[in-house]
Amino acid sequence: MSRKRAARQKAADNAAENRAIHGRTKGEKGRDKLEREKSERRFEQGRIERLTPSQGDKDD
Repeated sequence: MSRKRAARQKAADNAAENRAIHGRTKGEKGRDKLEREKSERRFEQGRIERLTPSQGDKDD
């Protein structure tokens, strides 16, 4: 019985360590997604579109 208990405790400790290293809550993931989208929108707003000769006004 004590071997099983020790194995369970070791597995629980390992799981806790992995959660601390890799785990993020749903709220944290959502916040990061919103920040990334906001950053992309700001980047796109600052973009200057350049016209190619075929897109420019033609004097026909």
